[in-house]
Amino acid sequence: MELRHLRYFIAVAEELHFGRAAQVLGISQPPLSQQIQALEEELGARLFDRTNRRVELSEAGRLFLGEARQVLAQVDKAADVARRAQLGELGEMKVGFTASAPFNSSIPQAIFAFRQAFPAVHLNLMEMSSREVAEALVEESIEVGVMRPLALPDSLVAVELFSEPLVAVIHAEHPLAEGSENGVFISALADEPFVFFPRTHGSGLYAQLLSLARQAGFSPHFSQEAGEAMTIIGLVSAGLGVSVLPASFQHMRIKGVVYRPLLDPDARTAVWLVQRKGDPSPMAKAFAQLLARKMVIPPNA
Repeated sequence: MELRHLRYFIAVAEELHFGRAAQVLGISQPPLSQQIQALEEELGARLFDRTNRRVELSEAGRLFLGEARQVLAQVDKAADVARRAQLGELGEMKVGFTASAPFNSSIPQAIFAFRQAFPAVHLNLMEMSSREVAEALVEESIEVGVMRPLALPDSLVAVELFSEPLVAVIHAEHPLAEGSENGVFISALADEPFVFFPRTHGSGLYAQLLSLARQAGFSPHFSQEAGEAMTIIGLVSAGLGVSVLPASFQHMRIKGVVYRPLLDPDARTAVWLVQRKGDPSPMAKAFAQLLARKMVIPPNA
């Protein structure tokens, strides 16, 4: 039994006329009659009661009609699933993102837009460091990464989504907090203890801070380490040192902390969309295209 046999049978069952059914199917009547007869022989059941003047469904045909329609509906559904999966409209996609990326409103807005456009795609969002994002992409445990700049292996390709200023995070009663609303140079922090991510955390911001300090002629003294930006800000509030973070963290208002723009020319950090080279999966391609299209460049970028 082939699917075309079911389609032929349903056409005759709906028209109750072999000639009209043949026209609907775009075939001649004799082959249609032969195919219906072959189907009946295979089933061992008479599907139609035929006379010279009329065609009616037999009891077996009536019951078979409902089942045949369900089979074709399921086949059509399966074909639609395959087509939509090929277009990136179905399935699950794993996205790795660095913890600081969602603090810029553009990222959540773009993810929301993707979910609205592709509601049948389950986004599995996994927070990790920039280094872990790169490693997960190489290992193919995620399909797309959103991360801060970091040296990447040759198998990965990055597109900059946006960049934003870096800011100094200072205790509100620190002398640097007074009269510095317009910003400070990182050299002003040379003698200050830093609260920052550990080197082993794999944050792209670590290398950038070292580079800025080196250009300013000093090596930062890290007095306290923390794996989360919110913890870093809290430790600054506790008076344990200063820090440097992306400007989007200014939205986190914690008592006892002020943010001051860094005036150094290179005091900016980017957010990258990273994928494996080659032909990405349809879902990854759709996600990347929509994320780039919906990205809103933040103020002062």
